[in-house]
Amino acid sequence: MEPDDRHELGRQELGRREAAILALERRGFPGPGAKERAIREELGLAPVRYYQLLNALLDDARALAHDPVTVNRLRRVRETRRGER
Repeated sequence: MEPDDRHELGRQELGRREAAILALERRGFPGPGAKERAIREELGLAPVRYYQLLNALLDDARALAHDPVTVNRLRRVRETRRGER
C-alpha cells in the first residue's frame, strides 16, 4: 500500500454501526440491564459482540476524530481497569 493510500484510509468516516455504538456510549442508562437491552434492540447485537466492537473502536483513529470526548473517556476507563488487573 502506498503512503497516499494509507492517508486516504485515515480520512474515511465511521460506518453507520460504528457511529451508533459511539452514540449509545454517550447516553446514560437508568438502571441495570437497560444498556444491554438497548444494545440488543437498537443495534441488534449481543452485548458481548458490542463490547468487542467498542473496544476495537477505541483504537481506531476515525472514532477519535468522530467523537474525541467519548473515545478519550472510554480509553481512560479501559486503562484504569487494565491497571487494576
